[in-house]
Amino acid sequence: MTSTTKRLKKAARIILIGAPGVGKGTQTERLLARFPQLAAISSGDLLRDNVRRKTPLGIQAETLMQAGNLVPDAVMLDLISTELSTKGWITPSQPGEAASPSTKPSTAVSFILDGFPRTATQATSLDQILPINFAVHLLTPPAVIISRITKRWIHAPSGRVYNTDFNPPKVFGKDDITGEPLTQREDDSIQTWKERLNKFEESSRTLLDHYNNKGCLWRVEGNSSDEISPKIYAEIERRFS
Repeated sequence: MTSTTKRLKKAARIILIGAPGVGKGTQTERLLARFPQLAAISSGDLLRDNVRRKTPLGIQAETLMQAGNLVPDAVMLDLISTELSTKGWITPSQPGEAASPSTKPSTAVSFILDGFPRTATQATSLDQILPINFAVHLLTPPAVIISRITKRWIHAPSGRVYNTDFNPPKVFGKDDITGEPLTQREDDSIQTWKERLNKFEESSRTLLDHYNNKGCLWRVEGNSSDEISPKIYAEIERRFS
């Protein structure tokens, strides 16, 4: 164990809540490096993987998406529940019975859940399976985020992300590894971002209230990921190490 990694003594079941572009992905990567016991579970990745493997849940979800419908909460909850069961973090439940926490040591059940829950209704359902015990509300001024996303470039095939301010490519407009052209996401426009922000604020209000009422909501502010990360590290160590 190096000085840059820390061991958790208690289960840390984390979600990061924040406006689009606030840096949730960056914080997740840093937390995984800082706390090796943490695992990342992405609801989006689970959905795509199940569709690709044509599992029963994947087929059900793909049919809904092809018809232009959103994947319902129950299906997303089933995907996550199946993943948690596969990892041995919850025991399979009997029909009509909520899943219960695994009998494994609690330190083994530490993760960051990405993309779910997004609403209080989803959070309430998740509570019945494996409740979140640390909800982090990331706060960065909108003007700072807008400046950040307009300077963000990606290498679409690999997902590598650059920023012309603090993580520029070696050659402007070119991927460092392949030399292929970089592009900007379609949603990295100010108007699109503002629309996404409005949707986030509408849906997250009750979610934040839910976790605040449960006593596990923690707010952290900063203008950059570098400013926010140390604060999150310190709070996780205070609560779980």
